[in-house]
Amino acid sequence: MQILTLTSYIKADLIARLSRDELPPESLTLAALSDHYKVSVTPIYHAINELIEEGYLYREKNRRLCVNSDRIGDARTAALSPQPAPPEDHFKRITDDLLTMSLKGESLFLREMASAKKYGISRTSLRNIFNRLAGDGMLEHVPRRGWKLRSFNQHDLDAFIEVRVVLELKALDLAKGRLDRQVLQKILAGNQVPATDDEPLQIDNSLHEYLIKQSDNYYIISFFDRHGRYFDLLFLWESNDRAAAIQEIQQHQRILTALLEEDWTTARKELEFHLRSNHPVLSQLKR
Repeated sequence: MQILTLTSYIKADLIARLSRDELPPESLTLAALSDHYKVSVTPIYHAINELIEEGYLYREKNRRLCVNSDRIGDARTAALSPQPAPPEDHFKRITDDLLTMSLKGESLFLREMASAKKYGISRTSLRNIFNRLAGDGMLEHVPRRGWKLRSFNQHDLDAFIEVRVVLELKALDLAKGRLDRQVLQKILAGNQVPATDDEPLQIDNSLHEYLIKQSDNYYIISFFDRHGRYFDLLFLWESNDRAAAIQEIQQHQRILTALLEEDWTTARKELEFHLRSNHPVLSQLKR
């Protein structure tokens, strides 16, 4: 019997949904699909690559994903077949668990055998996940002791934010002549405050990554790549709080509006305010 992996489930479900015209073109991005399936980007990435290899999808010159209508037409029967429940995204579950422990201020050692048994996966699979989280700064491998969990520390967060403010404002100054209005408009369109309490949030926090990349400064880019990943996980967790997420959306809107108007003074002011004030949940965790 073939074991259904998360990648194969997403792939089959995408074929079925595409054949029913349920997914608009703008939803065919790694970020949008990751949010749709509530999983990490990795299984989405592999599923998309397989769909491209099999001809269901293709990339245009601008790298945008498009549906091959002829090929997807051959899969109409998939639309009528019920899909099984998706397998668990172990990376997301383990990440969420470790973030919860980290935010409680717990600094402990995790053993591979016990952890693999807890999550019902092999030690090899667990080690791959732990290695990835080590790259994100959440874990550290200590020989003969296991994997040490990084404990959340308020002073550490404050120190990171101080450096982040300096470097992102510098990134903005350096990026001024390289900002693409279409990119800024797209990010702005991705940040919309819901009209009702029941409406899902629409948030796009890629502005920071875009400014850093467009700074074209190796040392600024390197700092965030090396030291920012753990805090990115914390900030993503914080955005699960609806009030905090709405505040973030509104601040993004003000920054992006100023950038589009080339009002650099206001853009710098709004960006600094955003970086310093946009952590209402984390700031309450006194560790």
